[in-house]
Amino acid sequence: MQIIIKGRQMQITPRLRQQIERKMQRIARLTEDDARVEVTVAEGQTRSAQDRYSVQVALSGNAHPVRSEVSALNASTALDLVLDKVAAQLGRQKKRQVVRRQHAPSVRLLALDRAGHLSALDEEDEELEDVEALSAEQKMDVEENEQIWSQIMEIRSLPTQPMTDQEVIVAMEKSGATYYPFFNEETGSVNVMYKLDNGGYGLLVPAV
Repeated sequence: MQIIIKGRQMQITPRLRQQIERKMQRIARLTEDDARVEVTVAEGQTRSAQDRYSVQVALSGNAHPVRSEVSALNASTALDLVLDKVAAQLGRQKKRQVVRRQHAPSVRLLALDRAGHLSALDEEDEELEDVEALSAEQKMDVEENEQIWSQIMEIRSLPTQPMTDQEVIVAMEKSGATYYPFFNEETGSVNVMYKLDNGGYGLLVPAV
């Protein structure tokens, strides 16, 4: 973790710098190794001495940026308070990540893409390596997409041919199928004929 310490309207003494670096270790275990933390200590002319010093902590390079600021009687107290807030935010982020992993599928036999193509496990591993190179925001989108598509357990490819409604019904009666996709020349699109629970048939006509 990279720590950058700045002073605004005041000088950062060696003792204060050492104190900041030591106390920042509280959040080191909650951040990524390449995280960048910027600590700004300011002294202001305020009406109340209770908030004369302010400490601002800005964390970047993590999954989600964190920014917090606290004012107090002295810089040491303000630092402790702001680190409490930052640690709480990072703790909530870690908890959400753990919950997301716990609800993710533990076993995946095949990978499914949007086009309906199934890939072997070794191909999926290569895709996961590519995901590691994405940004934090892109990784979240990929994880959400994977969770959605992992719920699809089966894809069927059914050929369609030009048919009339009557021809489709006859074919369904012969085969016992409960639904039947076909190309409807009247609508110029692929339609689906399906049986109704109370008898008769329904026709699904996609509309864009």
